Amino acid sequence: MPSKDFSVPVIDFQEFINGTEQGKLAVGKEMVRVMREVGFMYIINHGISELDQQRMFQWSKKFFELSPEQKEKCPHPIEGAHHRGWSHIGKEKVVQMVFDKDEVNKLRKVPDVKESFDLGNDNNERFYNIWPDDDDIPGFKEYCKYYFKISDATGKLFLRAIALGMDLDEEFFLPYHSESDNQLRLLHYPPTDENSLKTGEAERIAAHTDFGTLTMLLQDECGGLQVEDPFNKGVFLPAPYIKNSIVVNTGDFLMRWSNDQLISTLHRVTNPPVDSETGVSKARYSIPFFISANKDKIVDALDGTYSKENPKKYAPITAGEYLAARLNATY
Repeated sequence: MPSKDFSVPVIDFQEFINGTEQGKLAVGKEMVRVMREVGFMYIINHGISELDQQRMFQWSKKFFELSPEQKEKCPHPIEGAHHRGWSHIGKEKVVQMVFDKDEVNKLRKVPDVKESFDLGNDNNERFYNIWPDDDDIPGFKEYCKYYFKISDATGKLFLRAIALGMDLDEEFFLPYHSESDNQLRLLHYPPTDENSLKTGEAERIAAHTDFGTLTMLLQDECGGLQVEDPFNKGVFLPAPYIKNSIVVNTGDFLMRWSNDQLISTLHRVTNPPVDSETGVSKARYSIPFFISANKDKIVDALDGTYSKENPKKYAPITAGEYLAARLNATY
């Protein structure tokens, strides 16, 4: 049974944006408390306008309404670490800490019923963006780049708050994220028959944790996101839509960086409400923004997170090495 009265906490970010030292510290402390105990939160008054959010959803829907032939002009590369372009249904299989290809192939027998479009910083020459033809969807590229920019700016505010909450200098995390080596993902879960989801013949996204530093998620009103109850492992509880909020969760890399003081929580996307007559679910759209450290930055356990009694749990690693290993396992 779920823990009594547990729900994902809601944090008002307005006091941090207002800029008073007392308000900023209070918000940071509350974010870190939630990241230690739950790993997931809703953030309201975060600075990204509702209009900008809705426009990104509109562009996402317009992209996924393109024909397969049009979307095939921007295919995801074979290399999983080059996480850009369009992935058709079944191409990616989200897995939880599985790196063996044979094991991943077994898991692929239950496909993820979703398609996605991924983009990153347009200045990244190695993992360059792969765009659809401008004639097929004029204005899409420009708006994606705009939304990436404002999400990156908001993410850096969250990193400042978390640093304060951990008793670090407010700018501590910024040099580690100076290249804005982040990823904006557009996700479309097409209508799916309820029976396939219930019997396990198909999944939307299986239980997993995210790879990077932080995730900022926009979700629509369809429903389906579930978060593991931190006080009752194996029990998943709904994280429903809250208007104009961003769902923020700790990534595995930040958990490692904090020597497991901040927790990266399992979550999944399951079947949303279905039409009572057809037994088919509604389409679902979501837009995660994954914040990652610069790929060449070597990260070790933060000062204050380890001691003689609680030694370091992980060897130093670069963000690039860690993310490549996780991403390559999913494709």
